Formats: sequence, structure tokens, C-alpha cells
Amino acid sequence: MAEIFGFDAYSPSEIAERVDRVGVAKARLPFLQTAMLGVLAGVFIGLGSIYYVLVASDASLGFAAQRVLGGVCFSLGLILVIVAGAELFTGNNLLAMAWASGRITTLEVLRNWAIVCAANLVGAAGLAGLIVVSGHTQLNAGAVARTYLEIAAAKAALPFWSAFFRGVLCNLLVCMAVWMALAGRSVVDRVVAIVFPISAFVAAGFEHSIANMYFFPVALLLGAPLGAGAIVGNLVPVILGNLVGGSVLVALVYYVIYIRPARKTPA
Repeated sequence: MAEIFGFDAYSPSEIAERVDRVGVAKARLPFLQTAMLGVLAGVFIGLGSIYYVLVASDASLGFAAQRVLGGVCFSLGLILVIVAGAELFTGNNLLAMAWASGRITTLEVLRNWAIVCAANLVGAAGLAGLIVVSGHTQLNAGAVARTYLEIAAAKAALPFWSAFFRGVLCNLLVCMAVWMALAGRSVVDRVVAIVFPISAFVAAGFEHSIANMYFFPVALLLGAPLGAGAIVGNLVPVILGNLVGGSVLVALVYYVIYIRPARKTPA
């Protein structure tokens, strides 16, 4: 079946097998390696966010051009995670496939998610500090700083269920980007697979928990009047939504389609 996909790409059933195997390997990485790779992923998503804000701060662009071009630029974050190597909480929601197949335990999944999410926060917040002290936010006559403040205020004002469902839709697209990147055998294959789903979620205004872990610290360091309650009130529903979007709508759906039938087939 694989040959119908051409250019030596993996077929969907082969991608499912790869996701299953990779999930086991990720769940069993040593703590220090997992944490360091998690910090890197937080930094990488922050770098993509920096790129996005530069576009979003340009008032001369039309609405659609600003959103789509900004989304393409934000794709840098996941490209770095996939190509350079890092552990990203939202992408690691695909571990649900290896869990469903019985190859890793619930404890292993929760351990990975907890370590990686916390490490992503450290990396994203650390980059936020560097960005502010560097003076980067004063670019475009201070428009970059104002854009950060506007983004953070809008996120903090989202009602719980709006944040939750935007998180669901975001990670549906993020995990599809990771899924399709695993179909490729070259860097070019992976970049092309990543750009369209990621730019789509950014353009549509969906919510990515790790990106928000970068935006909020930058805004706070710029003097935004955001309380801990407002930030937690965004991150909790977005994280939960990301979990549902990636684990249920991608990992478990493809598990039922490809892995479960294979497990039932007699040798």
C-alpha cells in the first residue's frame, strides 16, 4: 500500500506504527534528558512566537495577510522541535496511542506529560526574560511591545469554554502536523508537512498552551496588569483542550483505525 503515496513517503498505517514506537521511546527517556529536551521545546516555541509577533505588529498588513503570514512564521517553532529534536507537551499528547495499545502505562504517560509541560514552561519563560532585557520588544517604535500586551490581554479575557475548545482545535492541527511530518524521510518533507496545519491554527486564533507560556511572561515583564488568576484561568482550559485535541481526536482515533485492528489480527 505504501507505494501509492510516492516519493518514498510512509503510508498512514506506517505512520501509526512509528507514532506507537516513538511513544514508547519518549515515555522511557531518562528524567534529565526529558527535562532538557522539554526546555529546548519551550524555547523553540517561543522563537516561533517572536517571529509571529513581528508580523502581527505591522499595522500595514491586512487582517488575512497578517494572520496567515504570522502563522507561517510561527511554524518555525514546531520545525525546530521536529528537525532539531525536542520534547513538546502538545506533540507528546500522541503518546496516548502507545498507551491505548498497552505498550506504556498510565503512569509513564502522566510522568512524561508532567515533566515536559513543566520544562516547556521553564524554557518559554526563560526566553521571555531574555527577549525583554534585550530590548527586542521596542522594535517598530514600540509596536512589538504593544502587540505582546494586546495578545496577552485577549488570551486572559477568554471565557473558560472558548479557551478550552480553541485548545482542542489547536492541538488537533498541531498533532496532525507532527503526524504528517512522520510521513516524510527528509527535512524538506517535514517542513512542508508542518507549515500548513500550524499556520492554519495560528491564523484561526486557536490556543496553544506552550505558546501562551511564552506570551504571558513577556507581557508581565512589560508591565501588563495580569493577575495569577487570569493566567491560570487561561492555561488550565487550554492545556485540557490541547490534551483532548491531540490525545483523543488524533492519537486515539488513529489507534482505532490502524493499531487496534492490527492487534486483533491473528498471526
